[in-house]
Amino acid sequence: MARTAIVVPGQGAFDGADYRISTRCRRLVVAAERLAERLGPSAVLFTGWSPTGGPSEAEQMRDAWRGPDVELVVEPTARVTAENAARTLPLLLDRQVELADVVCAPFHYLRARYFFHSLYSARSVKARLRVVPERPSSRALVWELAALPIARAQLRRALHELERSDR
Repeated sequence: MARTAIVVPGQGAFDGADYRISTRCRRLVVAAERLAERLGPSAVLFTGWSPTGGPSEAEQMRDAWRGPDVELVVEPTARVTAENAARTLPLLLDRQVELADVVCAPFHYLRARYFFHSLYSARSVKARLRVVPERPSSRALVWELAALPIARAQLRRALHELERSDR
């Protein structure tokens, strides 16, 4: 049977002076908990940074975890979706994971699929996107539309980062 993992990209916002994971991000963690109960993955990876030097999105998601007892892995440096995929891939490979369930919001699906499928499949890891149903916001739509034109350049940078780490 293939070794599996769950990957949860972070999303945060400033709450006064503090940088905190968003309500949407908390819903992704809850969805990952339910998914972990069903699938029994070998690990759950949280990925995301903090622009303030405080707790990263990944650390905050790990701390919010109320799911089954499974290895929780924190990748605290990724700032964008391409980096989420590129920086979790070596962690999956270290754990001999062959299938990763990536938990995302509806509007994030297209970019998440683009990056995770492109980067993971290059190293023989299958990415399966799991969309968490929610009411989409106009802010999320604007964010995703603004990010589309730079996706190809971000993918090139992520591929370059992986190639450097292979050396």
